[in-house]
Amino acid sequence: MRPLTRLRRWALALLLPLVAAPAGAQDRRDEQFYYPGAFNWEFLRRYPDAARLFNAFDYGHSVLYETLLTRRGHGAEPALERAYRYLVGDLLVRPPRFAVAEEAIMPRYAKLAWRAKTMFDWAHVLHRQIYDVYADERIPMAAKDSLIERITDYYLSNHDYAFVEVPKAMELMDEQAFSQAFRRAEPKFNGLIWAYHWLQVGLYEPLVAYGTEAERRRGVEATVARFRRMLADPPASMPQVMPMTAAVAPEFARRHPRAAAIFDNLHMMHDIVSDLLLADSLTVEGKRAAIYAQLAEFRDSTRNVMPLEHWGMMGEMMGGVDRMGGTGIGPWPDAPGGTPRP
Repeated sequence: MRPLTRLRRWALALLLPLVAAPAGAQDRRDEQFYYPGAFNWEFLRRYPDAARLFNAFDYGHSVLYETLLTRRGHGAEPALERAYRYLVGDLLVRPPRFAVAEEAIMPRYAKLAWRAKTMFDWAHVLHRQIYDVYADERIPMAAKDSLIERITDYYLSNHDYAFVEVPKAMELMDEQAFSQAFRRAEPKFNGLIWAYHWLQVGLYEPLVAYGTEAERRRGVEATVARFRRMLADPPASMPQVMPMTAAVAPEFARRHPRAAAIFDNLHMMHDIVSDLLLADSLTVEGKRAAIYAQLAEFRDSTRNVMPLEHWGMMGEMMGGVDRMGGTGIGPWPDAPGGTPRP
């Protein structure tokens, strides 16, 4: 028998943990890439200050999940406070120029819940491609709308990792046994996450509502500035309830209700994961099972869904859009007399 070469020994060393791992703990690591088009990465090119914030958001979600999973008891609160201060005082001030390798920041969580990570990543790709389409000044608005619908179809074609395109019931986020644990324990960090989500949907509004490139540019700058003001006096200056796309970006939601519902479902699932990771009543494997059960719920369009007309009224039912941070374009609740449109 030939002795193993160094390369063969190295390959075998990589394979053995996979062979030895229990079948229930394995996930298929396949990923689907961007819908092709010349518009890709146009938002980064035209609006780099806004686009790079999303790299910081990815880091923020990653460090949050890893901390909630790995730090328990007295160690969790100071670790979250350190992470929060780094995010607000450093990373959001000078956001990364390139996308973050999330597995390097949250290795334990990525191993535990790879499907959740992949579902979030796939929805974030949809977010970014829609920004790219709107930012591309070569495409007429009517063509942008039809292209965004094709991109949404492409997103939904990945059935294993797509959130459904109908709004799921808010009770899934607010009224399960584990619900609201994170926002009660960490209102400041929770407010930061909601501020992220406000900007992610709020940025669509200046891109779709304004008629000239100069107006859109000023509108994006104003919306980013509003996000930064949310961080000034936490948690009072932050959203008090989860931002809903139909309330924060009403024109975008009118044009693209499927994408808007997908993003609300994504943002609800972010809250659910935080609550489950914080739950002391669950073992690590119990957290994985619970997260995967919730992911299955958010891929099921046959139950726990809201009619579109009911979904459209959720902003008022939750206390009004001002409690969510205001609409993506002014006036905003913290601006005396309102902020004029660009």
